[in-house]
Amino acid sequence: MPTEATDSDERETRRRRWQALSVCLVAAFMTLLDVSIVNVALPSIRDGLDASDAQLQWILSGYALTFGLVLVPSGRLGDARSRRAVFMSGLALFTLASAAAGIAPTILFLVLARLVQGVAGGILNPQVAGLIQQLFRGAERGRAFGALGAVIGIATAVGPLLGGGLIAIAGSHEGWRWVFYVNVPVGVIALVLAWRLLPAPVYGERQGLDPLGVLLLGGGVVCVLLPLVQEQSWHGDLKWLLILAGAVLIALFTAWERRAATPMVDLALFRLRSYALGTAIALLYFAGFTAIFFIFTLYLQNGLHYSALEAGLAITPFAVGSGVASAAGGRVVARFGRPLVAAGLVIVVIGLAAAWVAVELEPGRGVAWATAGPLLLAGLGSGLVIAPNQTITLSEVHYTEGGSAAGVLQTGQRVGTATGIAAVGSVFFAALAGTRGDWAASFRHGLIVILGFVLAALAAAVADLLATRRAAR
Repeated sequence: MPTEATDSDERETRRRRWQALSVCLVAAFMTLLDVSIVNVALPSIRDGLDASDAQLQWILSGYALTFGLVLVPSGRLGDARSRRAVFMSGLALFTLASAAAGIAPTILFLVLARLVQGVAGGILNPQVAGLIQQLFRGAERGRAFGALGAVIGIATAVGPLLGGGLIAIAGSHEGWRWVFYVNVPVGVIALVLAWRLLPAPVYGERQGLDPLGVLLLGGGVVCVLLPLVQEQSWHGDLKWLLILAGAVLIALFTAWERRAATPMVDLALFRLRSYALGTAIALLYFAGFTAIFFIFTLYLQNGLHYSALEAGLAITPFAVGSGVASAAGGRVVARFGRPLVAAGLVIVVIGLAAAWVAVELEPGRGVAWATAGPLLLAGLGSGLVIAPNQTITLSEVHYTEGGSAAGVLQTGQRVGTATGIAAVGSVFFAALAGTRGDWAASFRHGLIVILGFVLAALAAAVADLLATRRAAR
């Protein structure tokens, strides 16, 4: 009988772990969805609030900027205090900011609401990885990160489809408001469930925080991200001096963290090859993978006059492939390790190269059908990259450092995203001007840069494989 009782308790504990994870994934999905869902709503926002191009740019870049700014400090705060409390604070703020964005009477009000949304998303997201580190062990942790990877891939890719559907239902003039309103009921329900299901903090010796480290890293992240996210609307070359200033601040942050009594980031993490190379792979891959949706949506909506819903549907094959492969990758990453990530990157390269050929053969209105198969293949590869790489990157990190380690990893992803969109966007628009409006040629030029980033990520994965083999001899 004691064995039966023990088995029953274990099943109940396991059930509550996965219920807690489900709440985390819903919240993460909302915050990541808001990175891409707004893209297709921009024409509707322009008409509804009489917004300028620069103001529309801030709706996108402001969210990315404040999101990346708070990732590491909030991850550290969750590690040092209570992940549940920090998670719920971020979720409540995100829900309120979404409601404020939906009722925005002016474009300035909407931009400010998006800045707050970004802060809330940055507070919330590191807690998800930290809670996975805390709740799961071994192969089960891989499956949990697989579920998170599926959420990342699906949220990024399905955003244009969901946004287009909401605008089609609610109308082009006011439909953009529902892109934000949809978060409110989901956020309220998730808050109630988070209070019930997330583990309460274990109060012992409270870890110290690092105010100077927060300021140095925050200033560095802003200086690096600001010229990247404003690349299209901030003209002139002086903006690139901010990246140099950011590099100086990050160097000062590194020097301070080496001597701080309670550092915000344990720099010893980067002596772990799995963490250092995994973070590099994430940065490089996100530079390529997220830029696909940016230029493909522009090509479809502006170049081929697809509706928001049609553009969203065209990207759906990538979301389907990514979701399926992420779940599968999470289950087998413990067995295959980094070779699985390398194989996924190879599949992504093949899929994107096939998309390039498809656009060469069918550059007109039929491009959505022509690229469906290649995007599905690229999505399958992507699913074998994001979740397994996150699992491997955090595999040697102690769960007490899980939030701050995940914050650094996700900051790398945000910097990669901003860098990729800035680089790919520059090539895309330069080609558009040089070809006098040839959208298909511009898309192909952008794909070349994207392939470069993915190949660089593959090189980092191969370097890890070679180092592992040398160490095994």
